[in-house]
Amino acid sequence: MGTGLFDNMNADDSVVKLEMGDGNGDYVRLGQSNDRGNCDPGRIELAPPRNGRSLWWWVKAFLLCICMGALAVVFLKWVVPFFLDKEVIPIINWEMETFSTPVLAVVIFTSVALFPSIFLPSTPSMWVAGMTFGYGFGFLLIIAGVAVGVSLPYFIGSLFHHKIQRWLEKYPNEAAIIKLAGEGNWFHQFRAVTLIRISPFPYAIFNYAVVATNVEYGPYLLGSLLGVVPEIFVAIYSGILLRTLADATQERHSLSTPQVIFNVVGFGATVGATVIITMYAKRRLKELQEEEVH
Repeated sequence: MGTGLFDNMNADDSVVKLEMGDGNGDYVRLGQSNDRGNCDPGRIELAPPRNGRSLWWWVKAFLLCICMGALAVVFLKWVVPFFLDKEVIPIINWEMETFSTPVLAVVIFTSVALFPSIFLPSTPSMWVAGMTFGYGFGFLLIIAGVAVGVSLPYFIGSLFHHKIQRWLEKYPNEAAIIKLAGEGNWFHQFRAVTLIRISPFPYAIFNYAVVATNVEYGPYLLGSLLGVVPEIFVAIYSGILLRTLADATQERHSLSTPQVIFNVVGFGATVGATVIITMYAKRRLKELQEEEVH
């Protein structure tokens, strides 16, 4: 029959073959057989419309960029000045009037060292370090506080070792990541702790939960210090940027075009580098988990 459809449905075919007569008694096959070895020159294989999907993806990406750009303009034009006037500038003025520079350094060090032990964020203190001391002394001040801040929970948690182990049993996925820190030799522990610190795993929880593994204090401390370096630089840069914007707002003048470009590009590069490092750390952690399984 010259116009037959759905003929020759074989059990070996992965999909239904559609055969249509061409008027001369021959057939043109539409579909794909599991038999890759027989190449029919008259066969037409239907491929998914990739170009349409790719175009739609770029359209969505373009619309997303427009929306993000609009939000950034609104944020920088109204939200940031309001936040600076109501929060940042009063805090800076209060600090300058209340504390001398040496006393402020002690306050920053103490907060960075103690806040993680009581589950309080220490990032605002890092901002203040960036505002007041910049990259050099600000980094040394923060890294010294972090050394104490990760050590106190390690030794305090050792007193509750068994309770922490029972608590981790309720969260097997999180426990699997934490246990990586206690596996292998010294270098393996150092690498695992560094990657966990860089990844978005809760900072304060890891400080206490890590004692439920067999990790040694040396690789734990050094891995922690190396792993928090990206976060410290982002915090310091954020503090410097906030101070620059606060000074401009307080003096009622806008930043020059080079200053705006420098700050935007610098902040974007800092955040972008941090995101890339974080993604790499997550991927390496996954690879370490797979190595432990095998």
